[in-house]
Amino acid sequence: MLPPVPVLADYGISPDHGFLPPEPPLDILPDPYYVKWEWTVTNLQSLLLSKRIRDVIDRMPILSTSYLQSDSEWRRAYVVLGFILHGYVWGGSTPAERVPPQITAPLFEVCKHLELPPVATYAGVCLWNYGPIFPDEPTDDLSNMSCLNTFTGCLDEQWFYLVSVAIEARGAPTLALALQAISAARAGNSLVVTECLQRMAETIDEVGTLLERMYENCDPYVFYHRIRPYLAGSKNMADAGLPHGLLYDDGGANPEYRQYGGGSNAQSSLIQFWDIALGIEHRPTGETRPGSVKDDQDGVTGAPRHGFIQEMRSYMPGPHRRFLEHVNAVSNIREYVEARRSDKALCIAYDACLSMLRSLRDKHIQMVSRYIIIPSRDNKSRTTRSTSPRRHAPAMNLANTRSSGGNNKKLRGTGGTALIPFLKQARDETGEPAIDAWARRLLSDAPTDASFAALSKVGEQPDGNLHVVGLSGTWTAEDSEGGICHW
Repeated sequence: MLPPVPVLADYGISPDHGFLPPEPPLDILPDPYYVKWEWTVTNLQSLLLSKRIRDVIDRMPILSTSYLQSDSEWRRAYVVLGFILHGYVWGGSTPAERVPPQITAPLFEVCKHLELPPVATYAGVCLWNYGPIFPDEPTDDLSNMSCLNTFTGCLDEQWFYLVSVAIEARGAPTLALALQAISAARAGNSLVVTECLQRMAETIDEVGTLLERMYENCDPYVFYHRIRPYLAGSKNMADAGLPHGLLYDDGGANPEYRQYGGGSNAQSSLIQFWDIALGIEHRPTGETRPGSVKDDQDGVTGAPRHGFIQEMRSYMPGPHRRFLEHVNAVSNIREYVEARRSDKALCIAYDACLSMLRSLRDKHIQMVSRYIIIPSRDNKSRTTRSTSPRRHAPAMNLANTRSSGGNNKKLRGTGGTALIPFLKQARDETGEPAIDAWARRLLSDAPTDASFAALSKVGEQPDGNLHVVGLSGTWTAEDSEGGICHW
């Protein structure tokens, strides 16, 4: 017997707002018992600027979570403690390796309740960190959205979070559409499946347009040097001053070191939902498609690395994670379309979804280049020039860890792992299930027709570098690794 198609409400998911909460998040904890937390996060920019954040936290009492009541209050506590945690760790000239009990003890309780790790995640900085400007107007429009908390207080940081919130809101209707398509496929109703896929493709295309609005109000220099360092996690962050991760001191006899990735858009349940619903399979980074040949150094295929997408589910709220697992158990759209290749309307609708999603990932890669790769090169060139002896050394954080590492250092994302190879592989895998031959040619990197002379060629080298041959000659994109608040 087939398992039932999931019901959104069973997982606390709204058909109108998707993975966003059904009501706007709280902007303050209502119980005055938590006034010290709220005062700290409200004055976070001043405390970071004056470098007094650690002194304030160290003198703060350890507050209990027993006064948190509703789910919205637990979520607000997670947002507040996440911002305080990262401000404490990255708010000095060197990172704080030990997290004091004032943060750790209540954060552990909040994370246990919400089934989240004790680190700032996508849920904490995006999903639960926004509010409407005018309550009587729609909350899913960027022109009516505000950010509740930031590290810097700047417009760029608010915009960075809010674009993701808008994407979640815009993509929310696809949840019900995909579940309807799954039910229709079980019933053999190709017309309904086709209509659902057509509407999904249109919505994913709209999400891609929203993503490009990032450029309007988020400056790459500000993001790279001012915002991104605070979003870093503690995993693989030895170069940034955390060789063992963070020592989470909860006041017990045996505090332990832990390592977590930082906030990442790969922690968005929406993007993973699309992959699962459409039957897109992602392999561990570096692992080739079965039966394919990968050219690598000395003709040896590179060793597979961890399955990053699967790992990112552990950074999602528990109900969202279980929803994705349920959808994965019932997903049948890809198989249904493959069995009906003669139904051109159905195949075109499915391939259109893949095309729109691949285009979205292409735009994301371009954004990573603009917000990470280019600023990192500029930062590298600045370090090679002589500086005034009066100039203070920059803080040790994610934006400055490559300056002394030489050409062999890889640019890392906020979670400490190179991102571009993962993004490019995820993009290429998106087109692999294409049904029609024309779609497979369009969504693959193979030449469409050998009889046509290519005007340009993009070669993706085993080390992640780009080599482009075009009408203007040849250029090479070195140091093409990193991420926008992604790892």
